[in-house]
Amino acid sequence: MKGNNRTFGSNLRFARTKWGHLLPVAVKALKDMVESYGFSALLGELLYLEGGWYVTHSGLLGLAKRTHCAGIQVEPVPEFSDALAGRYVFKAIVFKTPQSRGFVGYGDADPSNVSSLVRGAEMRIAETRAVNRALRKAYGIGLCSVEELGWSPRPSGANHSHQNAAEANGNSGNQNGQPRLRDRLCLLIRQHRLNAGLVKAYAADYCRTPTLRDASREQVEAFINHLTERASNDREALLCHLNSYPKQEETTK
Repeated sequence: MKGNNRTFGSNLRFARTKWGHLLPVAVKALKDMVESYGFSALLGELLYLEGGWYVTHSGLLGLAKRTHCAGIQVEPVPEFSDALAGRYVFKAIVFKTPQSRGFVGYGDADPSNVSSLVRGAEMRIAETRAVNRALRKAYGIGLCSVEELGWSPRPSGANHSHQNAAEANGNSGNQNGQPRLRDRLCLLIRQHRLNAGLVKAYAADYCRTPTLRDASREQVEAFINHLTERASNDREALLCHLNSYPKQEETTK
């Protein structure tokens, strides 16, 4: 029974029951994560949030244990930290074998990039983010981890639609929950190494609005799902399409 928790078929059935319909690209990504790394959505090691997969801290630690990781070294980075401001930076080094030179990852946290639900725990979050980034680098995992997100993720699927109004309260200052979608778009841009300015131009064209800011939440969400599928299925064709727009010097923040 335990082994069934890490088979693709059992995870796909669980995911569809919990989160509803999955895009083909999401099914493909789940298959890769289960078969390549042994992650399990059933065990809470993978989460499907707003149309994308995220790995959890427990999933990464489980992978390290299964592959007999030699050790993880974590230390604060005082020169970039400010306890009075609640800002912390940590450095983590993952040693896959005793002879490994180590894979380095940094994690930062402050009140501006953590969920209000965990406000006050910035130091622990920064440490966890550093460990997650180092582990992802060591094992070549392209998925972002949940703990690295600077927003409160909302579970995807109709089964969780009743949570929408409550969780939208964590995005004060903007209508339609745009900060959450904007952060998700930024993560997608970084993951596939896309030009942010060209993506925004493409988004406005796709949504048929003067700028991305003028698009509704539904339009932005549809564009993100569209971009996710194009970037995963044929990144080269997507790059050619993006390069058809006037070049803009812009980076994600």
